[in-house]
Amino acid sequence: GYLMTLARIGPVPLAVTTSASIDFMRKPPPGDLFGEGRLLKLGRLLSVTDVLIRAEGQDEPVARATVTYAIPPGAAGEGR
Repeated sequence: GYLMTLARIGPVPLAVTTSASIDFMRKPPPGDLFGEGRLLKLGRLLSVTDVLIRAEGQDEPVARATVTYAIPPGAAGEGR
């Protein structure tokens, strides 16, 4: 989520996490986990992202994370 936000607004100091929530849906098997993220909303002051986490070779997610980042005033719009 953080990289998706910075990819849109550019490298901004003080873009920080304001909220993070993870829903664990099932126990993953041993091995690597992969995240697929979406930028749900990019506003002037907040960025909201959603990440589905899957085990290698599985279609069903093992967890879901929603993360909100604060964007410092004056930074939004840079790099867009």
